[in-house]
Amino acid sequence: MKHLSKTQCAYIAGFLDGDGSLYIRIKPNKDYRFNYQIAPNIVFYQSQKGWLFLQKIKEIISAGYMRKRNDGIAEYIIGDVATMSSLLEQISSFLIFKKKQAQLFLRILQKKTRVKTKEDFIALAIMIDKLEELNYSKKRRITSQVVINTLKKL
Repeated sequence: MKHLSKTQCAYIAGFLDGDGSLYIRIKPNKDYRFNYQIAPNIVFYQSQKGWLFLQKIKEIISAGYMRKRNDGIAEYIIGDVATMSSLLEQISSFLIFKKKQAQLFLRILQKKTRVKTKEDFIALAIMIDKLEELNYSKKRRITSQVVINTLKKL
């Protein structure tokens, strides 16, 4: 990802603080070593009327994709780890409301690359639980406890 100006960093950080989300899903997937896929995303939201605002952010960041949901919301989604890491490193000093989430999100992305054992994977899942607590997640079904129960059976 390219280097952003201070103005771009401040703008994107403000947008993320107000209309964005940093989340990581733990998805069942038998093709992965520990039967789960770790799927991090940074997402910006707007009414579909605000499509051009999201498009402008996408042009600045030069990564990710956009989609329109059936409920009238537009999303700009970034899932590439290198892009997410670079973006958060550049904008984190400008974040106000999501500063803790961004710091933990970055630590999770780093730890994700170093998972070697079941214990490492469980520690990663526990970190993801902490991120979701900061996000007030309501729909989350797969927690570290679910992962622990699954890994006991392996």
